[in-house]
Amino acid sequence: MIFVDTSFFVALVDSKDQWHEKAKDLLPVLADETILISDLIIVESVSIIGKRSGGKAGEQLFNYFTDNCHIIHVDEKILKGGMFEFLKYDGTLSVPDAVSVFIMKTKHLDKIVSFDSDFDKADEIIRIYG
Repeated sequence: MIFVDTSFFVALVDSKDQWHEKAKDLLPVLADETILISDLIIVESVSIIGKRSGGKAGEQLFNYFTDNCHIIHVDEKILKGGMFEFLKYDGTLSVPDAVSVFIMKTKHLDKIVSFDSDFDKADEIIRIYG
């Protein structure tokens, strides 16, 4: 199981994204993995792709998530854990990123596929980006 961040999905779907080619190169890394995301990743990714490429592209990405990914639904406990991580890093991680770190720690995962270098600040998290 591996956690995958918004930045990967956006780069993969948007051929004009600066990380598009690297995202395609990372697909073999994910081939045999269960992809773990949160509903916050869905909200961010679909919103960005919808804005860049239109609602239909956003819907296609949404359908990919629901058909192919293990989705963690953020409840109050997870959100509070994310706030703990947010405060631990003094706001230098966004709240969605801090929630992702909290989820990873509770699931004993240490790898995230992401082009967001903010994850390099997180203790015990290894960012896979190319």
